[in-house]
Amino acid sequence: MKQKFNIITSTCVPLPLENVDTDQIIPARFLKATTREEKFFGDNLFRDWCYNPDGSLNKDFVLNNPAYGGQILVAGKNFGSGSSREHAAWAIAGYGFRVVVSSFFADIHKNNELNNFVLPVVVSELFLKELFDSIFANPKVQVEVNLPEQTITNKATGKSERFEINAYKKHCLMHGLDDIDFLVGNKDKIEAWENKNEA
Repeated sequence: MKQKFNIITSTCVPLPLENVDTDQIIPARFLKATTREEKFFGDNLFRDWCYNPDGSLNKDFVLNNPAYGGQILVAGKNFGSGSSREHAAWAIAGYGFRVVVSSFFADIHKNNELNNFVLPVVVSELFLKELFDSIFANPKVQVEVNLPEQTITNKATGKSERFEINAYKKHCLMHGLDDIDFLVGNKDKIEAWENKNEA
C-alpha cells in the first residue's frame, strides 16, 4: 500500500525470536495465490504460528494476544532470512505493520519491505533488548519512529537511536512513491538528458 511516511508513534507487537525466515512469515503454500490482495496475505501472516495443526487458534501466539497491537513489529535478530519471496513483505504490509524493528535483517527481505512501504529499522542489540523489556512490562508503551530525523525512540525510557536508510528509499517513503512513480516524476529530466546526450 502506497502511504507517505513521516513520523509514526505506535504501540508494538513483540516477536522475540531470532532467525525468523520468510517461510515462517508466509508459508510456501500461499505463494500459489493468483492475487496480490493485501488482506489475503495479511490474514495469513505467520499462519502456522497463529493456528494449531487442527486449525484452531493458537492463543499463545502474540498476534492472537489482545494485549498487543499497533503498527510496529519488534522482532529478534536476523529477521527475514531464507528464500527471497516478496510475499513475506506483502504479508507484513497487508497485516498493517508500517515498521519492523530488529538488530539485523536479511538484505533481500529488507529491500522487499522498503519496496512495499514498510520501514525496516536496524537497532543495536542492547536497544532491542530494552525495547522488548519495555513492551513486556507495559504493552501500551509507545515507540516513535521519525523517518525525517532517522531516529527511533522508546517512550518508556526516553532513549533513542539513529538508524540508517538509503537516501533514495527515504525519499520514496516520505513521498509515497514506488520506483515507477519516481521515474515518471522525473520524465522531463530523463528526456532532457537523453536529448543532450544523443550523438
